[in-house]
Amino acid sequence: MLYLAQVHKNEFLDQYQLRLLARQEADNLWTIIPEEAFILLGKSNIISENLLVLVELSLTGDIEKLEDASNWVLSIVQTYLTTGMTPDLLQQEVEQAEQWRQSLTLQNQDLARRSLELEARREQIQALEESLKRERNGYQRDINDDS
Repeated sequence: MLYLAQVHKNEFLDQYQLRLLARQEADNLWTIIPEEAFILLGKSNIISENLLVLVELSLTGDIEKLEDASNWVLSIVQTYLTTGMTPDLLQQEVEQAEQWRQSLTLQNQDLARRSLELEARREQIQALEESLKRERNGYQRDINDDS
C-alpha cells in the first residue's frame, strides 16, 4: 500500500523514522491518517529531515519502496492547482452532477410513465377497433338476414 510520509529524526533512538500522513485508497483517492503512525528506517538510512516521501509498504509493514515525493507533489500542483480548481469548485461540480443525475432520473421516470400511458391508449384503440369490427359484422349480418 502506498503512503505519503514525512521524515523525522527520533532523537531517543538516534535514527530516522517516517511519520505516515496519508494512505492511497484508489488512483486519485487518499485518506488522511489522523493518528500519529511511525515507521523506523534504521540507523543505516540517512535522509533529510522533514522530507516528504512516498513509501510503499507490504502487508506486513515492511518498506518495499521509498522515493522523494517532490515530483508527485509537483504533478498534483500542475494537474489540479494551476487550473484554479479549488475544493469549493469541486464540491460545486459534484453537486451539479448530482442535480443532473436526479433530473435525468425524473425525466426517465416521466418517459416510462408516458410510455405506459401510450401503451394503454393503444390497447384501448385496438379494443375499440375490435368492437367496431364486431358491430360492423353484426350490422352486415342483420342486413343480410333482412334481405
